[in-house]
Amino acid sequence: MAWDTARTKQLLLDAAVVEYSRHGPLGARVDRVAAAAGVNKERIYQYFGSKQKLFAAVLEQEMTRLAAAVPLTDEQAADLGEFAGRVFEYHRTYPHYLRLLLWEGLDPDPLQADRASVAAAEERSGHYAQDVGAVARAQAAGVLRADVAPAHLLYVARALAAWWLAVPSAIALMLGDVANESPEERRRVLARIVNDATRRR
Repeated sequence: MAWDTARTKQLLLDAAVVEYSRHGPLGARVDRVAAAAGVNKERIYQYFGSKQKLFAAVLEQEMTRLAAAVPLTDEQAADLGEFAGRVFEYHRTYPHYLRLLLWEGLDPDPLQADRASVAAAEERSGHYAQDVGAVARAQAAGVLRADVAPAHLLYVARALAAWWLAVPSAIALMLGDVANESPEERRRVLARIVNDATRRR
């Protein structure tokens, strides 16, 4: 029977998503990834080259899944609040990608890291460039405020969508009794805040 390379790679990637989101790129172990996937550990090095390159492949896959689930079309860019709400729902339902990004941010000095050292930098920056382009077109159409760079507007929408889920203890302490609101109410508040911050007045 022929070896199903694509299936084996996917088994490894899916196992690696769980491993890296639990332990981060430094604490993750390839033997646990291989065992969870039911695949020989040597396949990881054959298909991905190294533990670091496997982490890059995991980040690229999870970014692609989020982009497919919550695309930022030109129409959606006109309502960044709704887009932020959908990103919030995605991260709430599938928390792995956000956890991976948080682990990546624990680099000793991420702001000083050169772009070449960032996992899947080219693929990820290309995706963000497409999103920034959609926001810029919404600005040109007069829907979004034009006194802020389009990349900053995109950042506001994505950051607010993720932050509630990234630091739940700080949010609970900051919001007090309001922290007991439902996820649906939280999403409505998020959409309103993002639209207030990004729409042209």
